[in-house]
Amino acid sequence: MRFNPEDWKQKSHENFEGAWHDGPSVLTPAAHADTYPCRVYKRAQAHPVFATINRLRETYLSMGFDEAEVPVIIDEKDIYRQFGPEAMAVLDRVFYLGGLPRPNVGIAKERLDRINEILGRTMPSATEEKLRETLHAYKKSEIDGDELTFELSKVLETDDGVVVHILDAVFPEFRELAPESSRSTLRSHMTSGWFMTLGSIWDKSPLPLRLFSVDRCFRREQAEGPTRLMTYHSASCIVAGNDVSIDDGKAVSEALLSAFGYTDFRFQPDEKRSKYYMPDTQTEVYARHPVHGWVEVATFGMYSPSALAEYGVGVPVMNLGLGVERLAMIAYNSNDVRQLCFPQFFPRHLSDREIARAVHLREEPTSVEGRILAAAIARVAAANGTAQGPCEFEAWEGMLGNTNVKVVVEETESNAKLCGPACANEIFVHDGSVLGVPDAEKWNQVRTEGIPTGISYLSAVSAQAAARIEEAARCGKGTTVQVKMAKLPSDINLKIDEFAMRFITDNKKKVDVRGPVFLSVRSVITE
Repeated sequence: MRFNPEDWKQKSHENFEGAWHDGPSVLTPAAHADTYPCRVYKRAQAHPVFATINRLRETYLSMGFDEAEVPVIIDEKDIYRQFGPEAMAVLDRVFYLGGLPRPNVGIAKERLDRINEILGRTMPSATEEKLRETLHAYKKSEIDGDELTFELSKVLETDDGVVVHILDAVFPEFRELAPESSRSTLRSHMTSGWFMTLGSIWDKSPLPLRLFSVDRCFRREQAEGPTRLMTYHSASCIVAGNDVSIDDGKAVSEALLSAFGYTDFRFQPDEKRSKYYMPDTQTEVYARHPVHGWVEVATFGMYSPSALAEYGVGVPVMNLGLGVERLAMIAYNSNDVRQLCFPQFFPRHLSDREIARAVHLREEPTSVEGRILAAAIARVAAANGTAQGPCEFEAWEGMLGNTNVKVVVEETESNAKLCGPACANEIFVHDGSVLGVPDAEKWNQVRTEGIPTGISYLSAVSAQAAARIEEAARCGKGTTVQVKMAKLPSDINLKIDEFAMRFITDNKKKVDVRGPVFLSVRSVITE
């Protein structure tokens, strides 16, 4: 059966059209609306590499490839079978696996005396013999390393902490252990595992075989950089059968990459010419993306018959490998694979919108009546803000819990207005800074280009007043809440999440909410 790239392209588009659409950014859990009336849930964000892996897996499956898991630990001798004389150079880039040897621990009399000193008692001879047997069993690998402390604590009838102290103080052999390398390696490319897999199943399965695996490889690079990591993901596949040829590599490449938006393809010989490929079959795949132009995205070739013969494989095999991180870098417009894979270790730029989402109220009323009270305070204060003191305006009267409360907005001083001029200020985020600005021509750029938080000084202070009045009412008391000159966000009941504050300070931006608020709210208990 021959591969038809047009059929695979169609399948890929049918399965993945719109697959990366983010969907709604905020979800409202209706089932919990009563329990969490003010909480919203945002759509979680997938890691770019694993989002790409998921899409590759689904594309391979839609193309008729079965998923396989190939060995990660490869014996050195398999590298020689696959690469021949070139293996010595190839092994320079692999990681060898090592481990700590099991020490042969002797127990002389002075060591027993030191153990008795730590235990604060003298071990009977039966316990000494059991201790020797346990350490000998550990040497013979009859006891695992993570079980040794537990087993010794049972023998010595003490807790694990004392045993750890004994091992450290009495048996320096454990501290002085140095790892020893084995002949086992971590695979540096998926081909190592494919040869082993093919040798086991090619003559026991219907042909053609179509298998894929998306998994980690490990390469001992001299240094990691913008395009190189010591561990990376390879999206690799094989097609094995009597009539398989290099054309199958072209067909698979086109079908696989069309699901990622690539439209035109170019194939050219790869000058590296790995020994496990037949001469003149190793091919680089360049695909033209609507945004990024021509990009090298994959390599394929026909496995060498001599390398296949090492594993007893008697049919032609095409192999294709694609670097997942390379594809993800292109898809996510990343210039550094380290930052793409490990963003937690790199400072992340926050947009003004993200910072605006991090600005909250410190105190808010918890009851429905308390929220109505906050709105009433803001409404009355805004309507009478220019009134000259002394004056007072009733804002609300009603029940808070089991207490009847009357609330007024007041100004007790003569020749002072009910509200200071900053009460009308609103909080905007502009160019990374959090600013409290009035509706004035001077601040037009901030108000036009910036992101509004939806919080004004008056709404924030009113919420704080309502929250404190609500709390006082629970104790059957009245209270007065006054806000004078604002200098800090906390002065007007604002809280900025720590991650946003860190970004603001690290990038030498500012938080400026200074201004004269001068608002006073008083509550009294009524019968």
